[in-house]
Amino acid sequence: MKEQKKVLGEERRELLLQLLKDNGEPITGSELAAKTNVSRQVIVGDITLLKARGEPIIATSQGYMYLSKATLSASVERIIVSSHSPEKTEEELNILVDHGVTVKDVRIEHPVYGDLIASVMVSNRKEVAQFIEKIKTTKASYLSELTEGIHLHTIAAASEEKLDEAVKALKKANFLLE
Repeated sequence: MKEQKKVLGEERRELLLQLLKDNGEPITGSELAAKTNVSRQVIVGDITLLKARGEPIIATSQGYMYLSKATLSASVERIIVSSHSPEKTEEELNILVDHGVTVKDVRIEHPVYGDLIASVMVSNRKEVAQFIEKIKTTKASYLSELTEGIHLHTIAAASEEKLDEAVKALKKANFLLE
């Protein structure tokens, strides 16, 4: 049986970029590592280098994604301020995705570090469930736990109307801080 050859340096980064561009779904670091026969840590370094070059790659709870110009320009965005306990996170995210909204990130204002922003990138209930499961299995904390539940989200949708409806539903469920 022939041993798979490692893909080296710049050739590997170009391959990673092409794999991400060709795939509309997130790809995990482990999957990318297997395709290039390197460690996941090497992939993390490569992705960091690609991001530093201005490539619109984001890390989500489901894996890495390349944000195409079409994806970026096909939506309108808004920042909302929310407040709730960690147990309510899944409900909040489901309300948003049920209204055709993508939750791009979560951010908090930390007293020492300033603005902390983390990618969320969930657009449907399956992705919300995966995000929540990843939090549980890794025993990670929600950023909002550092600010007594207060946090911001960048949300995106195809129209202002979808954002308005989602915000209205969040208000009704007492998630928004006004």
